[in-house]
Amino acid sequence: MRIGLLTEGGYPYATGEARLWCDRLVRGLPQHEFELYALSRSAEQERTRVPLPEHVTRVRTAPLWAPADDGRTYSRRERRRFAGCFRELVQGICTGEAGPFAAGLYGLAGLAWEQGGLYAALRSEAAVRAVESACRAPGASRAVQAVRVPDLLEFVDELERVLRPLSLDWYEERGGLGAVDVCHATAGGVAALPGLLAKRFFGVPLLVTEYGVQLRAHYLGRADDERGPDARPALRALLAAFHGRLAGEIYAQADLLTPGNAHSRRWQERCGAPRERLRTVYPGMEADRFATIGEAEDGGDPDTLVWVGRIEPAKDLIGLLHAFAEVRRAEPGTRLRIFAKEAEPGYLADCRSLAAQLFPDEAADAVTAGENPVTFEELGGPDAPTSAEAHAAGQVVVLSSVIEGFPLTLAEAMFCGRATVSTDVGAVREVIGGTGLVVPPRNPRALADACLSLLRDPERARRLGAAARARALELFTVEQNVAAFQDIYLGLLARGSARPDGEIPFAQPPEARVPGHWTTPTWAPVPTSEASV
Repeated sequence: MRIGLLTEGGYPYATGEARLWCDRLVRGLPQHEFELYALSRSAEQERTRVPLPEHVTRVRTAPLWAPADDGRTYSRRERRRFAGCFRELVQGICTGEAGPFAAGLYGLAGLAWEQGGLYAALRSEAAVRAVESACRAPGASRAVQAVRVPDLLEFVDELERVLRPLSLDWYEERGGLGAVDVCHATAGGVAALPGLLAKRFFGVPLLVTEYGVQLRAHYLGRADDERGPDARPALRALLAAFHGRLAGEIYAQADLLTPGNAHSRRWQERCGAPRERLRTVYPGMEADRFATIGEAEDGGDPDTLVWVGRIEPAKDLIGLLHAFAEVRRAEPGTRLRIFAKEAEPGYLADCRSLAAQLFPDEAADAVTAGENPVTFEELGGPDAPTSAEAHAAGQVVVLSSVIEGFPLTLAEAMFCGRATVSTDVGAVREVIGGTGLVVPPRNPRALADACLSLLRDPERARRLGAAARARALELFTVEQNVAAFQDIYLGLLARGSARPDGEIPFAQPPEARVPGHWTTPTWAPVPTSEASV
């Protein structure tokens, strides 16, 4: 089977647990061929590539960060065609109507496929005026009616960037996405656009996996922008409407959607995803990395709380520090070790400052330096511990987030056999499944009480940790993830072909793609169809 794997800003260029599931999936299915179609976000990203196995037969990359001007300009007839399609697209964006949006999107894709030139057309004055007219037209939402010229210019610029996949040369019946058996988009949004067009042009089945819902991430990012001094609500409304309509079209057309947890699944259902085409597939993690810690008799320092993750406002370390102040007052010998995978410098500085205020160094005498019970440490450096070693530092692992998708660090703690205290956000409750304590977010007092209950009862913490490890080994391993997608790939093909010409999967054997005429006897004339292979 030939799988076309579609990525954006990730595999095979980006590393990290959240994206390496693609590499594990590919390596776990060596019996299939994989072709990678990657949308990159920067030139720097493209300089580092994950080593690929031999059954990855092709890697095609298209940059979203660089202009995609092919130098093509439209004739008068083509300009009229573009104007009609673009009006339908922006009408669907401004009014929230799915029909015009889809018609405009596929109309622009067809024009780009046949003629090119979409870059110049989308950046033209005509495109800006079309967006303005749609924003002022009857039926447009009140939020976009207040649009200003800077908003229009920035929106058209962003629209051109996210629609660049429409102009790619990936849509070929032989040697492109038209020749694969299944298109597997590893995220929604822009990453799934090529798969959407492959299904439209060639009838290729489309599978979309979302371990973090792209639409949700866009809404959260724009909400942060809106709080700033340069908030532009009309621009935010236009971009949110576009991404909402795109997500709805992807969910409507995908043959199968595989959310990574029930939290993502609920988002997809609210955006119109048919329930019968949803199947939850948990991300696969390498359990062997945590086996030594998870199977060790030593359960970590019973007086130490551990936090692991990216230091940013969504993780609410400020709330955690206030909670630890309560813990420290009740149990003076307790320590908190914070291990950062990454950090926002400004927020990290705020957290360090608060820790210094809440926990002044209390020296034993006038000449001895004191020691702060809160430490900030870094993962991944030459002298820094691994993620498994970080979780091994204490008997209780804490997650204090106010926003969370699938909590990978929580799953890591479970593989390590650690009891956990977590805030009830995202997929946390689904992941731990009763093997840890859950408290409301933004409630330091509740977080402190839960931590104290486990610190004062080490035997209970040990039992919860053992149960957590057993649950992680059952649900979150690479093996279960690979087996699920192997079953899904075969199931998609078993439904039959949706190709316009009625071609069936595997009609052309793999050896037919080998250079030369391996399947033709030397004495037989070469058929015309084979001569073009």
